[in-house]
Amino acid sequence: MPRYFFNTRIGDELISDPEGEDLRDPDRAWEVARAMIRELLRTEAMEAGLVNAILEVTDDAGEIVLEFPFTEALHDVSDVTKH
Repeated sequence: MPRYFFNTRIGDELISDPEGEDLRDPDRAWEVARAMIRELLRTEAMEAGLVNAILEVTDDAGEIVLEFPFTEALHDVSDVTKH
């Protein structure tokens, strides 16, 4: 199973994920990235600039598999409450 690393970029600063996680494919890495971002925004909502951060998911070779802007994790039609 491939290993993916979830690195957070806030402006010019990169916070590296030294451990990573074994996941079946890039689609699962996308799901994990989205869940991680939502949890961070929920628990660290007051952190300045966090909403402008990007989660860079890389593989074992250090190649970027996907870039997930934190703002994209906020947009999910299934989460919209209808009144």
